[in-house]
Amino acid sequence: MNLPVNGSFDGPGEGRNISDGWVIRVELTPPSLGDNTGDADRLLRALGRRLASDHVRLDLPLLRELPALIRSADYRLRAVVFREPGGWVVAGLTPGAAPGLVAGLALDLGTTRMAARLVDLESGAILAETALDNPQLEIGPDVLARIHHAATEGGLEQLNMLALEGVNYAIRKLCRSAGIAMDSILLAAVAGNTAMTHLFLGLDPRWIIREPYIPAANRPDPIRAGELGLAMHPMGRVFVFPNVGAYFGGDLIAGILYADLDRADRISMLVDVGTNAEVALGGGGWMVACAGAAGPALEGGVTRMGAMAGPGVIDRVAIDPLTRRFSIHTIGDEPARGICGSGLIDLAAQLFRAGMVDIRGRFLPETLGDRLRVMDETRHLIVVPAAESATGEDLTLSQIDMDSLIRSKAAMFTILETLSATVGLTPSDIERFYVAGTFGAFIDPESAISIGMIPDLDRDRFVSLGNSSLGGAVAALLSRDSVDRINAIRDGITYVELNVNQEFMNRFSAARFLPHTDPARFPSVSIPRR
Repeated sequence: MNLPVNGSFDGPGEGRNISDGWVIRVELTPPSLGDNTGDADRLLRALGRRLASDHVRLDLPLLRELPALIRSADYRLRAVVFREPGGWVVAGLTPGAAPGLVAGLALDLGTTRMAARLVDLESGAILAETALDNPQLEIGPDVLARIHHAATEGGLEQLNMLALEGVNYAIRKLCRSAGIAMDSILLAAVAGNTAMTHLFLGLDPRWIIREPYIPAANRPDPIRAGELGLAMHPMGRVFVFPNVGAYFGGDLIAGILYADLDRADRISMLVDVGTNAEVALGGGGWMVACAGAAGPALEGGVTRMGAMAGPGVIDRVAIDPLTRRFSIHTIGDEPARGICGSGLIDLAAQLFRAGMVDIRGRFLPETLGDRLRVMDETRHLIVVPAAESATGEDLTLSQIDMDSLIRSKAAMFTILETLSATVGLTPSDIERFYVAGTFGAFIDPESAISIGMIPDLDRDRFVSLGNSSLGGAVAALLSRDSVDRINAIRDGITYVELNVNQEFMNRFSAARFLPHTDPARFPSVSIPRR
């Protein structure tokens, strides 16, 4: 994969032939009186030679179809195989000369949004892509609410059903777009946080949030799609990315795979911010990681006018430092109805640069002028007046909202700083800084640096990955080496528990200023004169 700076990765595959993929074409020698090897033995022996393995098996439903299939195909077959503990399993068989393709489903099982791609397993070409709100949002906006709901009578079954309904809706939409049948999908790779994968598989998640925080499973075996109720070939295999623990899920493992962080020859950090901030740091064969609560600012969870990205949502803000005139951009250029994470970070940075808030993030009446109002004994900054908003009401940022953002950005920087310190590094030692998820796709690094959310590094060190969880799921569909590599990533990570780190709170207190109590850490940020 290519690594552009301040851009996005080129997707894996991209229409090339995949010599080490999951699809293997074999031409078998027909049986004779001198060679009465059974049909299955003949096939599995040929596949074993290609896979360098004596452990290849065929499930009974495919075995029942094999005699007729192998003869109608004139002993030329296309097999879809998959890695399983101890060997390999044949997930699907088609005649080698038959038209059509075999597809794989890559799924990012996000708490708020699900994203999916349909991939040609032989060429690596992306056939279709879609995204949708996670249907479990009707139960609760976060995993904690859903885990509590799962403990109620019928709650787990309801959440599992909602997850499957969402995935199957995406599958049907993808197949219509690509013009293929749903039973053409033979493999699926699913990446999500620990709680979401539990709910997807129908596993009880209640012990994830109770000390000592134990998942039901960290490394589920590949599962037949029919057992899960997925709208794909029932014999197809579903691979779920493994978790490291309760708060370090398969979505970050997928991101590490996508970014090649496990193969990095320089000090590299991957930051994926959603509901939580999940961070991995490594280089030269070692890797440490942690997770912490620093994501609400990017999920529309800090401000009362916070919203997920969509039409009419503010995604960029600029303020003229001389005139202090606001320039607001919304998605789709529609009237403003809310603000998403990128807009909020921009707004905070611009307020600070224009001298409209102090280093504590407190609103300054002398520079805010008539944009500052007091409502319910709390100061509010009018970002968009009622006459210009889609709601017909003022869109405001309260001092309480701003204080929450300061805490969130401080937690983010402290997580990065603390993780670096555990291996004797400082954030300035990071040679490549990968940003993923909502954070990577939309946040302006200049704004994030200005408020002290991420380290003040040379800008050419930042690489945007976009949806690295989805990218990693695609990568898993394109190489037979991926499962072994994913397991090696999972087993090679040293997880750092921040809750018991005594230095964390000291660093957090120092980071609750703009950009920091130590301005030397942010040399490129000019602190406005008052």
